Amino acid sequence: MTSKLAGPENQTGAHAAEAIAEEAADEERVPSDGRDAMSRAQRKAWRERLNDKAARQALVGVVATLAGGTFWGFSGTCASFLFENYDIDTMWLTCMRQILAGATFLIVVLMFDRKRLFGLLTTPKHLKTLLMLAAFGVFFNQFFYLLAVRLTNAGTATVLQCLQLVLIMAYTCVTVRRLPRRRELAGLLLAFGGTYLIATGGDPTQLAIPPEGLAVGLIAAVGAACMSIIPTSILPIYGSAIVTGTAMFISGIVSSIFIQPWNNVPALDGVGWGALLVLIFVGSCLAYALYLQGVKDIGSVRASLLGTVEPVSATVTSALFLGTFFAPTDIIGFALIIFMVFLTA
Repeated sequence: MTSKLAGPENQTGAHAAEAIAEEAADEERVPSDGRDAMSRAQRKAWRERLNDKAARQALVGVVATLAGGTFWGFSGTCASFLFENYDIDTMWLTCMRQILAGATFLIVVLMFDRKRLFGLLTTPKHLKTLLMLAAFGVFFNQFFYLLAVRLTNAGTATVLQCLQLVLIMAYTCVTVRRLPRRRELAGLLLAFGGTYLIATGGDPTQLAIPPEGLAVGLIAAVGAACMSIIPTSILPIYGSAIVTGTAMFISGIVSSIFIQPWNNVPALDGVGWGALLVLIFVGSCLAYALYLQGVKDIGSVRASLLGTVEPVSATVTSALFLGTFFAPTDIIGFALIIFMVFLTA
């Protein structure tokens, strides 16, 4: 529509503005409820136009969500690549990821939504919630997730993180004082079964992964659950991008005071810096932006279900790019936990 009216050879000034307004009004105008053939034809054309628009929006939402989940999973593979090939500290990587990804979000927010950001930072009650999110949600989740990647592999760490839904389910049942539903109980059994297969490989006499890897993977799930539970009172007010981006930046800044990342920069070559940038900007910023677009277009429930592509992406990319071997019991365990997500989401 704009291209038709942009050039001076077509229309100018008030005439162009009037044409745009009329065209927008035509698009939004609901046809009359008359019974004649022309009214019925108008209503049919209007419904078809709305259906086409809804279909395109749904398609964009599905593609965006799948891409976001895929990039999230690939970020774990990038982290695993860095740990395997470079002398890079887990805390340093966590700190840099939070600072740079958080700063990127804040730059965008300052450009388009600074009023709500200032409101969040100047409301004591909401700021307290934000600080709790930064400490017990963002930091716990990201640090222990990356540590789980280091101690196990990207696929295993990502799947263990999905156990957050069991914790969220338990929290919901306690706070609203109800028993778990049948689907939730079935999901709980699947979660325990999947975790058992991943941890033991089907042999209860030994662990198939390092016990510390299993432990930090479960702590990462606790952090992920906190990221969903803690900010429930401020998310409807300020939006997910502002809340999460600010919490990431705060966590990174506070961590840097103790870590001082500028004093222990790892020796990375071009490939290493490339993997780091992909981890931060593709696996964090772009992935999150695409997922939010998916939530906007298709809703949070469908987006969360499609987001289960994340552990699949982490597993597949680890196997393809890093040669990570997954035993049949691992694959079965992954499948059980992913199916658990579908049941409990």
